Amino acid sequence: MALASKGPPSRPKLSPAQFARLEAELGRGFADERWTLMRIKTLIGRMFHIGYTVPGVWLLLRRNGWSCQRPARRRIERNEAAIEVWKKEVWP
Repeated sequence: MALASKGPPSRPKLSPAQFARLEAELGRGFADERWTLMRIKTLIGRMFHIGYTVPGVWLLLRRNGWSCQRPARRRIERNEAAIEVWKKEVWP
């Protein structure tokens, strides 16, 4: 017979009210429009004086319905013709 899980080993460090404040701050944006896990970790430390690890920040965000997003914009210097040549000739 297996042991039944009693849930996570510890309670979440941020309360729902604190996470709502964090979401509001994340909604305001960042200077270059990209929030990284390290930047969010630093923000949590500054706002709430609570220490998280980078993987802990990822788990916190996933637990609250956030997902990984990629930038929608591409670099201006992007050379589509060179990329196609590389895909067809160099990559194989």
